[in-house]
Amino acid sequence: MQLPILTDRPLPGQTADALASLPCAGGGHRAEHPLPMSVDEMHRRGWDAVDVVFVTGDAYIDHPSFAMAILGRVLEAAGFRVGIVSQPDWQRCDDWRRFGPPRLFFAISAGNMDSMINHYTANRKVRNQDAYSPGGRIGLRPDRATLAYCQRAREAYKGVPVIAGGVEASLRRLAHYDYWSDKVRRSILLDCKADLLVYGMGEDSIVEIARRLDAGQTVASLRDMRGVAYALGASQSPPDDALVIPSFEQLRDDKLQFAEATRMIHNETNPYNARRLVQWHDRQAIVVNPPALPVSQAAMDSIYGLPYTRRPHPCYTEPIPAFEMIKDSVTIMRGCFGGCTFCSITTHQGRIIQSRSQDSILTEIREMAADPEFKGVVSDIGGPTANMYEMKCTRPEVEAVCRRQSCVHPKICKLLGTDHGPLIQLMQQARETPGVNKVLVASGIRMDLARRSPEYMQELVQHHVGGHLKVAPEHTDAEVLNKMRKPGVDDFEAFAEVFRDESQKAGKKQFLVPYFIASHPGSDLNAMIDLAVFLKRNGYRPDQVQDFIPAPFDVATAMYYTGLDPFTKQPVTIARNLSDRKLQRALMQFFKPENYFEVRRALEQAGRQDLIGRGCDCLIPEKPPREALEARRRDANRRFRGEYVHNPTDGQGDKKKKGKRKQSRHEPGKGYRPKGDR
Repeated sequence: MQLPILTDRPLPGQTADALASLPCAGGGHRAEHPLPMSVDEMHRRGWDAVDVVFVTGDAYIDHPSFAMAILGRVLEAAGFRVGIVSQPDWQRCDDWRRFGPPRLFFAISAGNMDSMINHYTANRKVRNQDAYSPGGRIGLRPDRATLAYCQRAREAYKGVPVIAGGVEASLRRLAHYDYWSDKVRRSILLDCKADLLVYGMGEDSIVEIARRLDAGQTVASLRDMRGVAYALGASQSPPDDALVIPSFEQLRDDKLQFAEATRMIHNETNPYNARRLVQWHDRQAIVVNPPALPVSQAAMDSIYGLPYTRRPHPCYTEPIPAFEMIKDSVTIMRGCFGGCTFCSITTHQGRIIQSRSQDSILTEIREMAADPEFKGVVSDIGGPTANMYEMKCTRPEVEAVCRRQSCVHPKICKLLGTDHGPLIQLMQQARETPGVNKVLVASGIRMDLARRSPEYMQELVQHHVGGHLKVAPEHTDAEVLNKMRKPGVDDFEAFAEVFRDESQKAGKKQFLVPYFIASHPGSDLNAMIDLAVFLKRNGYRPDQVQDFIPAPFDVATAMYYTGLDPFTKQPVTIARNLSDRKLQRALMQFFKPENYFEVRRALEQAGRQDLIGRGCDCLIPEKPPREALEARRRDANRRFRGEYVHNPTDGQGDKKKKGKRKQSRHEPGKGYRPKGDR
């Protein structure tokens, strides 16, 4: 079977404008009601059925910071009826049948995060909180949620198209390394059995899918769309124009092939020149069409101008941590051209910055200020990066053929427009909005860009820092930073100096909160020891430590799995064992007594006993403090009591012997695990 071939090559600077015509709030109108989550709510709207059932692993929050809210509202604005099924009981099909069969399709998403990252730490331990669930409770979504949700949709109503999307589906659309099972897994399409997978930001795609299915087209006819992936049958042939990348079997058996596939995939992420990809899994092919075009400013304004209640669905009685954090924030742009190897934002939102107009942003701020519950502080105006607003390539004809992985590494591209003027104007107008007392910048600052604009630094430090400013130098070692595609540590030190000077001029006592990553590819004990010495010399004592987590699809994940840089094929140092990762983590918090023995072991292992004692750079004293001995004693007692040992009865006593007990969806635990992962 020969499938349609994409022949539309976009013009330089071309964007997707299908959403620009959607009706928007315009005057800051707030929605009175969220989208229905029950049959009663559906009937109160006068509906007897829905067109689309949107299934999500997150609690339903009708706020434009959450995917289910945006996608549901753009479908509603396009004239479609949408029902929300939030955090359903995946052990049975009842929740999928709540609204009856959707007239058009099921839209499936694991949520705002990959469900495995949502569930487990870098040490593969179960997290004690789910920020996207009421009360922060864990256990309300399964492991690999996309698989479970798609399978239940199939069981609920056979013949109804199943469309998968979201971060989890996007990052797993091709064969990928899975950190939690420590193996290469095949494309998620072959396991979830979705008819179509939408990757990246999906507003334009989901509306096009709904319109075309509503017009009577089949789900197979949608395979000509941008930003989608699909699985072919064993007897079907892929399109002739596709770039064939190494197969699943090659990736599984040969790490060099895995590295090469990663290089090829990431070279095909520019929507203006990306080619269609094909990857074979035995006799089946996975086809990934070129990415969707970036949305225009008019479309961005329409999306964020739609009416939202800006609150969780009223069925929730417990606070939802993610909402509490972002309820008073405003998204001003999306996309990031940083290309950091450990970050999934670029691969999901794209490198091309898509910005809202100042009128759209200020309208949203005025709407927030009119809310009686608003406390006068906008907690953040930003996006993936706070200071990339309206930045873009100054030569669209070059951008259309560019395959560079980062616009700012190893140095800032001379064609990149880095003018902070529009952002400075926006910040000034935002803080002058009646009813607004303070506008903070909480999104990460790209420091090498910020230092190019003294006026921006002055505005930021004088008016938009709430005592602490988060920045992400990530490391101090030059080789590690190169593997991350981050600037050198001297860039952070120069930024810190300007920040201190501007704070003094403003008469304010303000501090930087730098974020660093432990165990990133390229980082060994010596690199982490140098980082610890840097922290001590500069008086930084991080409260939280970020451990590198190999997320699917990331370039750094390919380094972790293969031990090779995908673009140079040169060897990369990897901290693979949990014991090695624990030492690197402890070094970042060398000042904590409970870390004394791990830090000492790391220093002795690296031959750096010169850092043990009373010297200026010494990280720990010669003798362990009393708190370190007590912490070790407590740890030994816990181990003796068996608290570190898996209990096969799981608190159920002898019930396990009589028969397998079915786990409730309300219990924290193992969740849904497909065969082969148990």
